[in-house]
Amino acid sequence: MSGSWSVSAMKEVVQQLGLEAGFNCVKVSPAAAYLKQFCLQNVQHDPLLTRVSSSTNPFRPQKVCSFL
Repeated sequence: MSGSWSVSAMKEVVQQLGLEAGFNCVKVSPAAAYLKQFCLQNVQHDPLLTRVSSSTNPFRPQKVCSFL
C-alpha cells in the first residue's frame, strides 16, 4: 500500500470489503437462466415490448386547448 493512504480511507476500504464478503455469490449460468425466466414471465407487462395505450402514456404530447 502507498504511504499516502490515510487511516480513514483504509477503514472505508476494510468496511466495503466486509460488506462485499457478506454477499451470496451466484454462478452466472443459473443467474442468467433465472433472469431469462423472469423476463419471459413478465413480457406482457413490459412497456418496451408491448404498446402503451395513448390514454395512459405520461409522455404523450399534451393537447393545447385554445379559444378563438
